[in-house]
Amino acid sequence: MDVIEEHQAQGSVTRGVTGAASPSSRSRRGTTPAPAQRDIPQATVTRLATYLRVLSVLADEGAIIVSSEELATASGVGSAKLRKDLSFLGPNGVRGVGYDVTRLRARIESALGLDRGHRVVLIGVGNLGRALAGYGGFDRRGFSMVGLFDTDPACIGTTIGGLVVRDVAELADACRQLEPTIGVIATPDSAAQDVCDQLVGAGLRCILSFSPLALEIPDHVEMRRVDLAMEMQVLSFNMARNEQQVPQVAAAAAAVGATRNGSVIRP
Repeated sequence: MDVIEEHQAQGSVTRGVTGAASPSSRSRRGTTPAPAQRDIPQATVTRLATYLRVLSVLADEGAIIVSSEELATASGVGSAKLRKDLSFLGPNGVRGVGYDVTRLRARIESALGLDRGHRVVLIGVGNLGRALAGYGGFDRRGFSMVGLFDTDPACIGTTIGGLVVRDVAELADACRQLEPTIGVIATPDSAAQDVCDQLVGAGLRCILSFSPLALEIPDHVEMRRVDLAMEMQVLSFNMARNEQQVPQVAAAAAAVGATRNGSVIRP
């Protein structure tokens, strides 16, 4: 019997999660996939990825069971929101005991389509591309880097992370050979659209772009953009907002303290 907290399933059909495994597929880890699921909101998908990261750390530490409160705290969310998110994955066993770390990890991997594994090609091996190509954490999360491409003659033929950098001119033929499922664009902005077109032409349906440009893609292609400057701008806004709130919070705390001491507070 699974020692996992029980949640009522939110539905019966998995939709809306790119690469989600079908109910009939089996995990490469040898586990039985999760029951059929309904459309999972994008915000929940993002949080599921966070839960998966925390569960991976717990598994590495040898943890067997984790409570909803512990998992929620480590993930930076409320326990009620966590339980609602996990309810999209279907019923999960026995209520009130906690989550089996290994089983819940496999359930989330299945929902995110990670149990089948992904093969990644990266175009652009400048400073950012080299950092991505040399990062060893992708394999542990179900993403295998299988091809590196660039247009710079000084880069072509060099080896990064055990892979030889190839000419972008070979991209279409290489994709037929390597059968990648995800393409990553880490080129200068001026080359991003052309590379995107080549990936789409080679049959890629999932693209991750580090260009801030809104690239044109067909409807059947999924694209995620990572704009580092925009993310820092959001951080800047949040920092400025928090700095403005600090005096207000301090004043409110002082007012509460004064009231408890019997002082009269006037505007």
